[in-house]
Amino acid sequence: MRTSLKIDGPCKTYLTEAELPKAWYNVRADMKKKPAPLLNPKTLKPVTFEDLRPVFCDELIKQELDENTAYFPIPEDILTFYKMYRPSPLVRAYFLEQALETPAHIYYKFEGNNTSGSHKLNSAIAQAYYAKQQGLKGVTTETGAGQWGTALSMACAFFDLECQVYMVKCSYEQKPFRREVMRTYGGKVTPSPSMTTEVGRKINAEFPGATGSLGCAISEAVEAAQAQEGFRYVLGSVLNQVLLHQTIIGLETQTALKKLGVKADIIIGCAGGGSNLGGLISPFVGEKLRGEADYRFIAVEPASCPSLTRGRYAYDFCDTGCICPMAKMYTLGSKFMPSASHAGGLRYHGMSTILSELYDQKVMEARSVEQTKVFEAAETFARTEGILPAPESSHAIRVAMDEALECKKTGEAKNIVFGLTGTGYFDMMSYARFNDGTMSDYIPTDEELAASFAKMPKV
Repeated sequence: MRTSLKIDGPCKTYLTEAELPKAWYNVRADMKKKPAPLLNPKTLKPVTFEDLRPVFCDELIKQELDENTAYFPIPEDILTFYKMYRPSPLVRAYFLEQALETPAHIYYKFEGNNTSGSHKLNSAIAQAYYAKQQGLKGVTTETGAGQWGTALSMACAFFDLECQVYMVKCSYEQKPFRREVMRTYGGKVTPSPSMTTEVGRKINAEFPGATGSLGCAISEAVEAAQAQEGFRYVLGSVLNQVLLHQTIIGLETQTALKKLGVKADIIIGCAGGGSNLGGLISPFVGEKLRGEADYRFIAVEPASCPSLTRGRYAYDFCDTGCICPMAKMYTLGSKFMPSASHAGGLRYHGMSTILSELYDQKVMEARSVEQTKVFEAAETFARTEGILPAPESSHAIRVAMDEALECKKTGEAKNIVFGLTGTGYFDMMSYARFNDGTMSDYIPTDEELAASFAKMPKV
């Protein structure tokens, strides 16, 4: 029987519109050792503005390459759009705390309170805005679980741009309703690897019956952008520019915690390519790098796609087709194909160069978790906090719960903050597999990873 719950403060902390951050924060400005530059795969020299112009929007290239400007003002049109769904709440998880019987205080930053259902809209609207400002006709992109494709379709509809989405095939088949939301916003959705691009046909020939990966979808989207006049490619994670836009999350969290008079001890985020985690922790990392405060940062990734915990820190292609620039990152190899049994999202083979460098410097920790444990945590959270979380977010929930249970052992009342990146209402097939007991915990073998590592470029 549930005992009475004492709530000793606000359940939800909202900022006012006046407190909405007016600039994005670039953590590279405070990093003494900067992330390694992207390399042109043909020359093996650092990419230049001109190298990237055929692929990305001009203003986004400037943001991508700038490692010294600490703050980028947010254009007024983007701020106006943000006010449609931001600021987002910082929530004290009192009911979860009670269920765990922990002295820890657990807070989550909830990014699912918009039509796209996730944090991805924060960068989608920025990238669509810069494409419109440049006078482009449309953009191409990839999407894994579907949140990014949904967000970009919504942003493109707002700015009257065409949106072409290459969706990882197994997600395309498992999440038909996510696909239909994209189509509702005008997005054209193609399962990847497809037979509509040269690289897609090549991947299908090399991996018959391939269920796809983000690396595959990226290759197809880049090829499609370069083949069409007036189009550019945009990416939902990994890149510096994306982490920059997502710092709206961390900046709001910082302000909300200050309003509460709370100092976070541990900050946790799920990690696929790095957009949510980087966006959440960057402002706090800046404080740590400047010697203003100390925090523990934990990146949580799936055991089936463990780029940080089992990958190599080396230059690798960002896409399976090997047509994009090369990045120095923790990677499983661009040819790595996550198992089709993996239902939790976060399917990218590599990690953001910023987060990779922070992890290599031991500023940040990393942990991998099996998907059945992830869905166990998701179910507990849904039953206690009343929100059905996205599988990706549930990786962070799992480790937040683990850290809270550790506090139960030690008696320490630590403040734990994690990112709830979105809702899981389009992930019911995955939840069904968990509830039916048919979900498995696939973990790649050392031999499988070695085979993928062997195909990496020798740089």
